[in-house]
Amino acid sequence: MANVSQETMMFKRDRQKAPVEQTVREVCEALNEKGYNPKDQLVGYLLSGDPTYITSYKDARNKLRQYERYELVEALLESYLALIQK
Repeated sequence: MANVSQETMMFKRDRQKAPVEQTVREVCEALNEKGYNPKDQLVGYLLSGDPTYITSYKDARNKLRQYERYELVEALLESYLALIQK
């Protein structure tokens, strides 16, 4: 029998995340191209956590899931507040 380690191995990707704003823009573009309403789909995802609200087209679902939902809400709120405070 081969000597197989019983320790758990960790696979780590050293890929940097794109800024939230860029990711949301890319996800909205993919949703539009597939004929979905980006606002409705993003709200559904943010409220439920169900990733199927986001298309896998152009890897949009995986791009968005790099972030916790609270990170997305926080970034969206910061952008909104910056707009209305001008």
